[in-house]
Amino acid sequence: MTTINCKGNLIDLSTPKVMGIINLTPDSFYDGGKLTSEKEILLKAEKMLQEGATFLDLGAYSSRPGAQFVSEKEEIDRVLPVIKILLNEFPETLLSIDTFRSNVANQSISAGASLINDISAGKLDDHMFKIIAQHQVPYVMMHMRGTPETMMKNTDYTDLTKEVLYYFSERIAKARSFGINDLIADPGFGFSKTLDQNYELFNDLEIFRNLNVPLLLGISRKSMIQKKIKTTAANSLNGTTALHAIAIQKGASILRVHDVKEAFETINLLQNLKFH
Repeated sequence: MTTINCKGNLIDLSTPKVMGIINLTPDSFYDGGKLTSEKEILLKAEKMLQEGATFLDLGAYSSRPGAQFVSEKEEIDRVLPVIKILLNEFPETLLSIDTFRSNVANQSISAGASLINDISAGKLDDHMFKIIAQHQVPYVMMHMRGTPETMMKNTDYTDLTKEVLYYFSERIAKARSFGINDLIADPGFGFSKTLDQNYELFNDLEIFRNLNVPLLLGISRKSMIQKKIKTTAANSLNGTTALHAIAIQKGASILRVHDVKEAFETINLLQNLKFH
C-alpha cells in the first residue's frame, strides 16, 4: 500500500487523490490574479475541499515560461498569510506549498503546511533537502532543466524517458541520503519539453512506476492540451479530463488540477474498472 505521512495522517495513495491549485500570483497562465481577497481565497478553498480535494497547492511564484521574477520576500508575504487564513478556517486541510526556495518551504511548514512541491527537485536551492529532512514532510520533486526563465531552451534530449528516469533516480538517491522518507515524482509536463516531447513522456508514464514512489501529474489546462486541440486554457477542461483518465490507468497517484470536481469524478468512475 502506498501511503505518505502528512502531519501524522497516513494518506493512502492506492486510490488516486486530487490536489487543487490555488494560485496567489497575478500572472499564472490560467487563473492568475483571480484571487485578490481573503473571502475569494476562502470560497475557492471551500469549494475545492467540498468537491473532493485531499490537498490544496498554494503557489506564490508563477513558473510558467517567461513568468516574472518574484523576490523571496514577496513570495513569503504572499503565501504565509494565506496559510494562516486557510488553516484558521479549515484546520484539517493538507496544504502543499509550490516553491523551490528552502526559506519559503521552512517558514511555510512552520506555519502549518503539510508538504512541499518543488519544480526544481532541490536543484535551485542547495538547502532544500536539509529543510525537508528536518521537518519530515512529503516532498514532490519535479523534472525540469534550468530555471523557469531558461527551461524552454533546454529541450535537447537523446532519449527523453531514459534521461528523465535517470534524473529521478539521482534526485531520489540524494533525497534518501538526507533521510527524506516520503517522496513523490512529477515528470514536469510543459517544463523543458516541446509539445511532442510531452506526449512522448506521457506515453511512457507507466515506466515511472519503477521508481517506486507515487507519481503526481500536472497537466491541467496546459498548452500541451490547448495546442493539440487548438483551443484556449479556458476551454481545455474536456481535454484535461480525457488525459487524466489515461494517466490514472498508467499509474498516477495524485492529479494536480484547477477543476477538482471533474478530476474527482474521473477517479471515482475508474475505481469501478479493472486495468491490466
